[in-house]
Amino acid sequence: MTTVVTTPQLQGIGENAYRRIRTDIVFGRLAPGRKLKLEQLKADYGASVSTLREILNRLSSERLVVAEGQRGFEVAPVSIANLKEIAALRQLLECRALEQSFRVGDMEWEGRVVAAHHRLARMEARMAEGDRSHTEEWKQYDWQFHQALISACGSRMLIDTHAAVFDKYLRYQMIALSYRGDIAEQEHALLLECALKRDAAKAGEVLTRHVAGGVEHALATGTIK
Repeated sequence: MTTVVTTPQLQGIGENAYRRIRTDIVFGRLAPGRKLKLEQLKADYGASVSTLREILNRLSSERLVVAEGQRGFEVAPVSIANLKEIAALRQLLECRALEQSFRVGDMEWEGRVVAAHHRLARMEARMAEGDRSHTEEWKQYDWQFHQALISACGSRMLIDTHAAVFDKYLRYQMIALSYRGDIAEQEHALLLECALKRDAAKAGEVLTRHVAGGVEHALATGTIK
């Protein structure tokens, strides 16, 4: 190990590069199956080759990158089976977290949920009008709303695990450019209503439909084999 990579500056560079590469994978800018050549990544993300190896190994442990031994790294492929598995895990984690969050959420939690839904609803309205220029921003607001719903669950591990699974689910939606229009918008509004009423049972039902509908819509595009 060199002393260079342990300096605060390079730790910052490495963390920034990790976040950028991870975001580019999740949002589909680095496509499934793409070879990740270290020299090209060095030019694109401004990190050293040794730092990039550490980053790619980290992403490999998150199953966003596949390590190919001596052949290097590539972006993890996608499949119908994997999408269904990720969706089922997301549903399980989120339903559990919703139940706990609804039970103990206070007024500050309600405020976070309402604010997150407002931002999402405004962006969904733009999407409904045919504006697709802010697709990534729309999905970020989607992520923030679902995270707000479970933010009072009391378990950092549950929140972090859900976030990691949600990112993988989001990756499929971005690859498929999956936008379900009014149906998803109505489901989000119902989830907000359930949160304010503390109706965890109904929220679980809505969420189950929401996730299943997202999977069906993504598969219907034919972009995932």
